[in-house]
Amino acid sequence: MDFATIIGLVVGLIALYVGIVGSSGTIAPFFNIPSVFVVFVGALSSMATTNTIPDLIAGLKSFTLILKVPVHDIKSMITKIIELSNIARKEGLLSLEEAASDLNDPFLKKGILLIVDGTDPDLVRGIMETELVSIEARHKKKINFWEALGAYGPSWGMKGTLLGLIIALGNLSDVESLGPTMAMTFITTLYGSLLANMLCGPVAGKLKIQNDNEMMIKEIMIEGLLSIQAGENPRVIEEKLKSFLAPSDRVADTSGSEGGGGEDG
Repeated sequence: MDFATIIGLVVGLIALYVGIVGSSGTIAPFFNIPSVFVVFVGALSSMATTNTIPDLIAGLKSFTLILKVPVHDIKSMITKIIELSNIARKEGLLSLEEAASDLNDPFLKKGILLIVDGTDPDLVRGIMETELVSIEARHKKKINFWEALGAYGPSWGMKGTLLGLIIALGNLSDVESLGPTMAMTFITTLYGSLLANMLCGPVAGKLKIQNDNEMMIKEIMIEGLLSIQAGENPRVIEEKLKSFLAPSDRVADTSGSEGGGGEDG
């Protein structure tokens, strides 16, 4: 569970609640069923119009992704690559097939098996980069879903406000109801803004961060595996992969690689 996401959502709701109660003393005037229906159902109707039903469901389900802590991190992946390079340097590339059986990452396992099969390095890179592009495209589809939903929210909020103004102006003779009607009119704008800025924007932003992190990790896999296939020294591979890290994260020894593989003379 990614507690930063939970904390952000909860603190945002608390800030909103304190702002409402602190100024009006009650939350009741800020809750309006027709306004909720116009904004949230209206925005979803626009998303349903621009997506297939499976894509709509998949887009909504992707919310759960921001609640999960990523399985891998860059440092641990570099460590794993260096471990594999030491195995290959000591026992040969074919020994990686056994090591691949213990890996949980299908992308890394696929690259290792391609190398073990003696696939040409350019073809290995081409296959893995093609899959990388496909993975990123699926990620961006989910990111675009939340960005689009966030854009529709304020638009439907404005529609609700216009509907409220029409109703209010049509009943100017009823002075007593004018104030409450005008207040309700602007609630839909508030709901649209909340949908965009408290939900959709943060979800899209978190998914972008997760995508960027995963893409970097997979690029590290590609560079590391191709370096192993080329027979490069584990120390050289380590320094190459550490270039993906920020300077402050480049520890002196990421993996415990064994003295540059000097046993081969």
